[in-house]
Amino acid sequence: MPEQMHNPERQDGAARHVPVLLTEAVEHLSPRPGGVYVDATFGAGGYARAILETPETRLFAIDRDPNAIAAGEALAAEFPGRLTLLHGRFSEMEALLAEHGIERVDGVVMDLGVSSMQLDTAGRGFSFMQEGPLDMRMEGEGLSAAEVLNTFREEDIAEILKTYGEERRARPIARAIVRRRKERPFKTTFDLVEVAETVLGRPRPGKKHPATRTFQGLRIFVNRELEEVAKGLMAGERLLKPGGRLVVVSFHSLEDRIVKRFFAARTGRGQAASRRLPHEPEPPAPSFIDIAPGGVAPSEREVARNPRARSARLRAGERTDAPPIGEAPPSPTVSIGERKAGGRRVATRGRAPRKGGRRR
Repeated sequence: MPEQMHNPERQDGAARHVPVLLTEAVEHLSPRPGGVYVDATFGAGGYARAILETPETRLFAIDRDPNAIAAGEALAAEFPGRLTLLHGRFSEMEALLAEHGIERVDGVVMDLGVSSMQLDTAGRGFSFMQEGPLDMRMEGEGLSAAEVLNTFREEDIAEILKTYGEERRARPIARAIVRRRKERPFKTTFDLVEVAETVLGRPRPGKKHPATRTFQGLRIFVNRELEEVAKGLMAGERLLKPGGRLVVVSFHSLEDRIVKRFFAARTGRGQAASRRLPHEPEPPAPSFIDIAPGGVAPSEREVARNPRARSARLRAGERTDAPPIGEAPPSPTVSIGERKAGGRRVATRGRAPRKGGRRR
């Protein structure tokens, strides 16, 4: 069994939530008194509190994790009548807000990925640093990570780890997973850590833990996170008033690539009239102005204080009065063949992108 690993975001056994790029996110969102805003990824409420500190703002906070919503009641009590907690996915934000009579908002902030609160709760199974059930489900519904490892085909597991975890040794890890589950099924996070270390070696000081990409790939697949990101960005585009702002903080290259391409398409970056063919239709008018060109990275001081911030990147745009463009930003997907699980057929998921006529 792997050694108990130290979590830098825990002190004296208690979870410590540290909002990443908080000052920069609020500056780019620029909340104004009386405005209506959406915190699309409420988590532990770090961004929400900062927004509510602007007088008379009204905030709708969304989270797919029911534990986060329950924990947020204390913050709602601090700001009576101004914070509304909504359980659901941020891709559903239009429908969630419509139930409260809200059709347009002044700003949306999204902090992507898994929250510190989820990582620090061993029973959720998100972290390779603590032993707990190998779950990883944000909502507690659907296939768990353990079910994926115990029932999916070797080639499907390899594709998940390669596509969503960007793990270069996905195939030998998948092979080791299948070999291990024949002996005994996967149940805990340390079961998976043990396999990753067997293939990739023990963790070395100052280096990324060998299980990092494996855990990332499984978590993204189980929660369909990249699909949610693409849908959430489009929902934000439709909700924002002209002059409203969309601020997005991502933590790994797959998320950031989707966000970067979204803003590139919406701001008209790279378009040139001279490159269009005769009679080719005009491109749609830009629906955003880029207000964070090139993205914003955390300062060295913030990274030293909060190591989780190391890979963070903030991107932001201000809504124009042009109609929403409506085309989804491209995102990686995995093609999972039908399989037998517990005697029932399980539906396939989306196809992987193609390049040069072959699956990547």
